[in-house]
Amino acid sequence: MAFASTSDIAILSIGILLATLYVFKDSIFSASKKSTVPVAASSKQAHDDDTDPRDFVAKMKKGKKRLVIFYGSQTGTAEEYAIRIAKEAKSRFGIASLVCDPEEYDFENLDQIPEDSAAVFVMATYGEGEPTDNAVQLMQNLEDDSFAFSNGEHKLDGLKYIVFGLGNKTYEHYNVISKYVDQHLTKAGAQRIGTVGQGDDDKSMEEDYLEWKDGMWEAFSQALNVEEGSGGDTPDFSVTELASHPQEKVYLGELSARALTRTKGIHDAKNPYPAPITHSRELFAIGKERNCVHMELNIEGSGVMYQHGDHVGVWPSNPDVEVERLLCALGLAEKRDTVIGIESLDPALAKVPFPVPSTYATVLRHYIDISAVAGRQILGTFSKFAPNEAAEAVLKRLNTDKEEYHNVIANGCLKLGEVLQLAAGNDLHAIPTPENTTPWKIPFDIIVSAIPRLQPRYFSISSSPKLHPNSIHITAVVLKYQSVASNVAPSKWVFGVGSNFLLNLKYAANGETAPLVVEGGETVPASVSLPTYAIEGPRSAYRQETIYKVPIHVRRSTFRLPTNPKSPIIMIGPGTGVAPFRGFVQERLALARRAKDKNGPDALKDWGKMSLFYGCRRSDEDFLYKDEWPTYSEELGDKFAMHIAFSREPPYKPDGSKIYVQDLLWEDREHISNAILNLKGYVYICGDAKNMSKAVEDKLAAMLGEAKGGSAEVEGAQELKVLKERSRLMLDVWS
Repeated sequence: MAFASTSDIAILSIGILLATLYVFKDSIFSASKKSTVPVAASSKQAHDDDTDPRDFVAKMKKGKKRLVIFYGSQTGTAEEYAIRIAKEAKSRFGIASLVCDPEEYDFENLDQIPEDSAAVFVMATYGEGEPTDNAVQLMQNLEDDSFAFSNGEHKLDGLKYIVFGLGNKTYEHYNVISKYVDQHLTKAGAQRIGTVGQGDDDKSMEEDYLEWKDGMWEAFSQALNVEEGSGGDTPDFSVTELASHPQEKVYLGELSARALTRTKGIHDAKNPYPAPITHSRELFAIGKERNCVHMELNIEGSGVMYQHGDHVGVWPSNPDVEVERLLCALGLAEKRDTVIGIESLDPALAKVPFPVPSTYATVLRHYIDISAVAGRQILGTFSKFAPNEAAEAVLKRLNTDKEEYHNVIANGCLKLGEVLQLAAGNDLHAIPTPENTTPWKIPFDIIVSAIPRLQPRYFSISSSPKLHPNSIHITAVVLKYQSVASNVAPSKWVFGVGSNFLLNLKYAANGETAPLVVEGGETVPASVSLPTYAIEGPRSAYRQETIYKVPIHVRRSTFRLPTNPKSPIIMIGPGTGVAPFRGFVQERLALARRAKDKNGPDALKDWGKMSLFYGCRRSDEDFLYKDEWPTYSEELGDKFAMHIAFSREPPYKPDGSKIYVQDLLWEDREHISNAILNLKGYVYICGDAKNMSKAVEDKLAAMLGEAKGGSAEVEGAQELKVLKERSRLMLDVWS
């Protein structure tokens, strides 16, 4: 038998393949060609598939929502007000809203919002008149006249819009972002509904909002041709008590799933790091009525990184007494550890603001801000659940009478639990128990909906990673003062949550006993002792034997030294405003040591001078880091100078008035003006925005105007403007 060779078989196979391709060429190649041609989906198909998650107009139409609400928020407050507007639109008019983070959407189709709908912009002003991080792109689109909407032009004819701004009048650029939004939308042809709301955080954001919203809703009703009363009170959440649930899956104060399961991961605002306290001490003179805590937190091996000038966010819990007070006032004292599940009834409008399942006590302690002053608007809702007619009348009066609310609650700094006790005629000074506190049958879903999430408290980091790479230092003055008495509520001690939380940790870490605010006696109320907190954390996660931990994350800042050490530095930071400047000096000190090691003792010859202007009451009472500054000065030599104003000890001014940091600036105006105008120096201000910051800027304008041969109002103001535009005058201030 003859056998075919390997080459013969190969040739035969190729021939068969070519013949097959020829016979079926039309079907094979035409099919291939069709598969490479993109087929455009019809507009209906694209809409139904919802293929573009960044198209808010498509989401509005699909969800039958007539309001789209954009919020520019840095800390969460603007988002809270955006949700409030959405809820009120639903309750007043039955209108559904889409609440949007502008960072997650494109704005080319802003002109496509239907005529029977409207856009709302709830915009916070951040820093030196800047938009919040999530609103940068939105602002760029509105400001850029060359940015084309879907109509091919920068025009928004027919768009109806509403604006509410969040700002602080103590800052120079008060609410400018909301004003810019209004100006750009009007310029593009859009039609504003009502006036531009301007909330002032320095006084009462809540009252500004309440004063604005009623007129806005009236104008809204007319603009959209809708009638009030077509909505209704519908709950945002469903709260269910869970009879059985694995305890290891119940959140008891953990801020993330990773914290609950104790798995490793990135530590940020959604997953804070429990940093061990390595050192803590009192910075003020022992025995004085005020406290200032210095605390050092170990971040070695955590992955947490920081730069000089950054902020550290501390996640506190609510004080024990307020948790107990509200548990009793809500009739939940006996059910404090009952496990509850919470579900949103409208996830697009109201997301569950904290991890669940949890417990009643945990929610009040760790997740919602029950330590804040009770808001006026929500008191009307709570009055419906009053235990008696008298209590109902009290809440209704406080809800409707703005002056009464201001005198009793705002001036008295009354928290929700205290307001409920006051209305029911309970003793506010007694330690709250179920026996002395009248219970209110307020549904817990309303509590969750009405009270904002407990937010971190931010502190300027007072160290440099170049000197302390594994440690973050905090300098925190402890907030403690007495409220204003009213005809129905006596004066009481008020304690800031974040700073007193740190003070508690300092006492525990050092094995110290917290002193009484006022010495005891028969007539002394029980509230004179410092508040206590659950500092051991959920499941004792914040304590390891004698070591206590602080849940933290780092927030980046632009408050930075120039990269060139030849630039002169002017730092103004009285009180704890000196905190970031301690970090600045440490940063320069570390660089100076390296420079000397590399280039010898003359390495700093061309460096610019660092001038620190600091102020406090007395040299023997509240002079922060008194023993450190001479050490820094010794190493840096003539490249560091410190100017100190003691406001409550001599010398005083010739007229007997006190000396402050702005007075020291004026005394040194020749050097400062030269450093700024001729040597291209940088100026940094940190501390109180309400008085100090403005006074310092006024002095700077005066000296620069004088140096330019003009006035503070013209030449001086112009120089300050240029400095800010070029980031050579930077502020880290608070009110």
